[in-house]
Amino acid sequence: MARTKTQPAETVDLPALNGEMLTANQNAMATMQASHSEERDMVNQLLGQAQMAGAFEEFSRTVRTSKLAFVKENKLYRAIAGRKSPHGAEMMTGSWEEFCALLGRSVDQVDRDIANLRAFGEEALDSMSRMGIGYREMRQYRRLPDDQKTALIEVAKTGDKDAFVDLAEEIIAKHAKEKEELSQRLDEVNADYEAQGEVMAKKTKELDSTKQELEKHRKRIQSATPDEVIKELRTEVVALQFEVEAKILGELREGFSRMAEHSAEHGEDHRTFKAGLIRQLEITLATIRSEFHLPEHADDTGAPVWLNAAEA
Repeated sequence: MARTKTQPAETVDLPALNGEMLTANQNAMATMQASHSEERDMVNQLLGQAQMAGAFEEFSRTVRTSKLAFVKENKLYRAIAGRKSPHGAEMMTGSWEEFCALLGRSVDQVDRDIANLRAFGEEALDSMSRMGIGYREMRQYRRLPDDQKTALIEVAKTGDKDAFVDLAEEIIAKHAKEKEELSQRLDEVNADYEAQGEVMAKKTKELDSTKQELEKHRKRIQSATPDEVIKELRTEVVALQFEVEAKILGELREGFSRMAEHSAEHGEDHRTFKAGLIRQLEITLATIRSEFHLPEHADDTGAPVWLNAAEA
């Protein structure tokens, strides 16, 4: 008995099948707004295809996610309102949560897939999925700057897993370093602000103390007798005069002495320069004397006014 020759099994072109399914869905979606019944039919069709995707690996996760993204963006999930829940007799309200539940998935899972799709695009996301890149890594890649994320997407499209992993590790390390440097600069800025705050607080405290002293002084003057006021003013003026005289006899005299030593060592004459400084002081004192119409000689003793018994 002759054996029957086995016919070869017909192969299925999955990419072409997916393309035909997408084209059919897009054409159907274009007419979904004709009536509420057509919208409901379309959602039911998409829902059925998405449910099938969970059981058949031939239906790309990326394609399924793009369909779900379309449903969410256009709020097509509202068309399931009035449909009975598969776990009870209650009627559904047409929410996104209910729609995801019909797929057997949580809102977080679906939203996460949609976020990845929008961040990387269909081609790169599909390639990354085939590489075995998990949700945790994708979430980390989504947070990268746009230029680094774009570079990562371009490598992902090539399908070279080793090149993609190497670039991802390099970018993540660079991003972590930049983040650390930024954090360090932020700490330094905060430290500067704290230091400035301490300085300002100290200045404010000093200013408040000065204001309080001035207020006390003002009240004291207002309540003092004329003799008490002039006595206090004389005391302040004598202190200023003594400070100026101490500067002249101390620091200025010391400077003149050092210049005299320099003259003796190097043979240069600085007397004209020093005489000019003394003359400037004399002019300054003469100006004050003229302004207040003071006599040339207050007395003939030559003793400082602060040594007088009355002032003492």
